[in-house]
Amino acid sequence: MRQITIVIPVFNEEESISKTLLNLKNISGIDEIIVVDDGSTDNSYYIMKNISGIKFIHHKENRGYGAAIKTGIKNSKHETIVITDADETYPNERISDLVHVLEHGDFDMVVGSRKGENVKIPFLRKPAKWVIGKLANYVTDQRIPDINSGLRVFTKSSIFPFRNILPDGFSFTTTITLGMLSSGYKVEYIPIDY
Repeated sequence: MRQITIVIPVFNEEESISKTLLNLKNISGIDEIIVVDDGSTDNSYYIMKNISGIKFIHHKENRGYGAAIKTGIKNSKHETIVITDADETYPNERISDLVHVLEHGDFDMVVGSRKGENVKIPFLRKPAKWVIGKLANYVTDQRIPDINSGLRVFTKSSIFPFRNILPDGFSFTTTITLGMLSSGYKVEYIPIDY
């Protein structure tokens, strides 16, 4: 079985970070949890510092979602990386399903596609997501069920070739999806709730 590192970018998540981390610590098969506080201005930093069994990294200033993920990956011990959010929107209990597919399939990345039975995406985000999705499908000449899901598993070696183009902002997940698909990497999508 693979050794797994989970990377969680955090910015002002004092309401949910403690519960998220406690839930992740109860998932079997996780060898390392890295939390990157990206310059939070609420109490997230102080809450996380006091939770045992995690590796805690602090950005003094907010550098962006992608920058926090890149910091976590850079400081990880293991080849297999899972990323998820700190706000309890993703069903983290499905992480082992995604890892299983990566481990037993011939894939470079497995994405939790927010297409499950219980998906609630805010109405205001839907038009932009639709446009971006159509453009991404055109660019890659493939149907992409969820281009920017924040719950995914991949190997360090599979994203290494893209290290110089991965942005520091929220488009990290979109960029890695487009980069891998355009370069012939194999990406699988597993329906999840959100």
